[in-house]
Amino acid sequence: MSQKNPAANQRPSYLADEHGLRTWFMTTDHKRIGIMFMIAVTAFFFLGGLAASAIRIELITPEGDLLTADGYNRAFTLHGVIMVWFFLIPSIPSVFGNFLIPIMIGAKDMAFPKLNLFSWYLLVGGGLFTIFSLLAGGVDTGWTFYTPLSTMFSNGHVVAVILGVFITGFSSIITGLNIIVTVHTLRAPGMTWFRLPLFVWSLYATSVILVLATPVLAITLLLVAAEHLFHIGVFDPALGGDPLLFQHLFWFYSHPAVYIMILPAMGVMSELVTAAAHKRIFGYKFVAYSSLAIAVIGFMVWGHHMFVAGQSMYASMVFSLLSFLVAIPSAIKVYNWTATLYKSNLTINAPFLYAVTFIGLFVVGGVTGLFLALLAADVHVHDTYFVVAHFHYIMVGAAVAGFFGALHFWWPKMTGRMYSQLWGKIAAVMIFLGFNLTFFPQFLLGYLGMPRRYHSYGEDFQFLHVMSSAGSAILAVAYILPFFYLIWSLRYGPIADDDPWEAAGLEWRTSSPPPTHNFTEIPIVDFEAYEYPPEATHGRS
Repeated sequence: MSQKNPAANQRPSYLADEHGLRTWFMTTDHKRIGIMFMIAVTAFFFLGGLAASAIRIELITPEGDLLTADGYNRAFTLHGVIMVWFFLIPSIPSVFGNFLIPIMIGAKDMAFPKLNLFSWYLLVGGGLFTIFSLLAGGVDTGWTFYTPLSTMFSNGHVVAVILGVFITGFSSIITGLNIIVTVHTLRAPGMTWFRLPLFVWSLYATSVILVLATPVLAITLLLVAAEHLFHIGVFDPALGGDPLLFQHLFWFYSHPAVYIMILPAMGVMSELVTAAAHKRIFGYKFVAYSSLAIAVIGFMVWGHHMFVAGQSMYASMVFSLLSFLVAIPSAIKVYNWTATLYKSNLTINAPFLYAVTFIGLFVVGGVTGLFLALLAADVHVHDTYFVVAHFHYIMVGAAVAGFFGALHFWWPKMTGRMYSQLWGKIAAVMIFLGFNLTFFPQFLLGYLGMPRRYHSYGEDFQFLHVMSSAGSAILAVAYILPFFYLIWSLRYGPIADDDPWEAAGLEWRTSSPPPTHNFTEIPIVDFEAYEYPPEATHGRS
C-alpha cells in the first residue's frame, strides 16, 4: 500500500503546545485553523439544533402551547440563520478544506496563511454578533430576509443580523480564494490536475461559487440594510422599489449556495467510497468534471424558486429545463459511486455507513427536487412542508451526513487516535433512521396541504407531526452521540496508524497527526489518483 513516513514513529504533532491557547489564536498553521473552524461550526450546529428542537416540540400539538406565533417565527429564523450561514456553508470547506487540501496536494500550508486565520475571526465574530442580535431583537423574517417583510415590518434588529451575515460572507470569500490559489500554485511535483483527489476537485468547484456568488449576496443584504435605515427605494414598492428584485438577487446567490453546501459533501463521498472499496473510483474524470458542471449550471436555475412569483411562463419553462439539467452531473456522481462498489473488496466501517446514509438521503432529496422543478407540481406544493422536507433531505440529511462522514474518516489523521467503530456505526444507522422518521412524514404533510412556517395547524395533521417530532428526538441523540465517543477517543482511543483505512492519497503517506509542515520532505507524485495494488482491489491475504 502507501509508503510509510520515516517520521511516523516519532509522532510529531501540531497539537502539542507549550505556550497555551494564545498561540492557537495567533497561528497560521492550516491544520490548527481547521481544528478551530471545527470547534466553531460544531458550537453553531448545536445552537441551531436547540432552536430546531423547540420547533418540533411546539408542533407536537395542533395549538401553540410552547411558543406564541411571534416566538415561533423567531425560533425558525434563529434556526435557519445559524444552520445555513454559520454551519452548512462553512463546515466542510473551512474545516476539512483547510486541514486537508495542503496535505492532499503535497503543500506545506495554504497560499495565504494570515488571511486564513483572518477568515476564522470573521466567521466567529460575525456569528457571535448575529446570534446576539437574534436573541436580543427577535428577528422574524426567516433566514431568507424576504422583502418587504425585512424592510417595512420588521424591527431594527434585522439590520444587525444582516450585518453579521454580511461580515461572515467575507470569511467564505477568503476561504474560497485561498483554496483556488493553493490548488493552482502549491501542488507537489507530479501532482497534475487529473491526479488530484476528487475531494480537492469538489472544493475547487465550491470555491469558484463562493468567490463569484457571495458578493451578490453581500450587495443584496447591504441594499436591504440601506433601505431599512435610509428609506432608499430599492425593494419597497412604497418607495418605488420592487420586492421581486430581492428574490432574483437572493436566489441568484442562494441556489448556487445549495451547491456550496452539498458539493463538498459529494467530494467526501468520493473519498469514503473508494477507500471502503479499495478500488480506483469509477469514471474519475466524469466525477471531476461533474463538480465543475454543477458549479456552472447552478448559476442558471435560480428562477425555479419563483414559479408562483409572477414571472413569465416562458422564463419558468427555461428554469424548469435547466433545473432538470443540473440533476445530470449529480446523477453521474451517484452512479459512479455505485459502480465503484461493484465487485470491490468492500470494508464496512463507520465512514462507509455515513457514505451509504448520504447516498440514500441525497437520492430522495434529489428526486423530490425534480418534482419541485415541474411547474404544475411546484404550484401545488409551493410553500408547504413538501419543500421543507426536500430542503432538509439535501441540506441536513446529505450535507450533515457528509460532514460526519468526513469527521469519522479523517479523525485518526487529525488527532492520531482511533474511536469506537461500534459506536460510530450505531450513530450512522441512528442518523439514517431518525432522519427519515423526521422528514419523510413532512412530504406527506406538504402533499396534503400543510403550509410551512405555521405554529398551529388542523388536527388532521397531528399524527404526522408527532411522527416527525419523535424522529427528531432520535436524530438529536444520533447527532450528539459522536461528540462523546470522539472526545473519549482523544484520551483513551488506540493510537492510529498512518493509514488506518488502507486508503490512497498523500494524506495517508504522512504521520497521524501530521508534522508541522505536513511532510518530512516534499513528496514526488509519480502515481495516479486512487492507485490501489491488485491485491487491495481483489482481496487481501
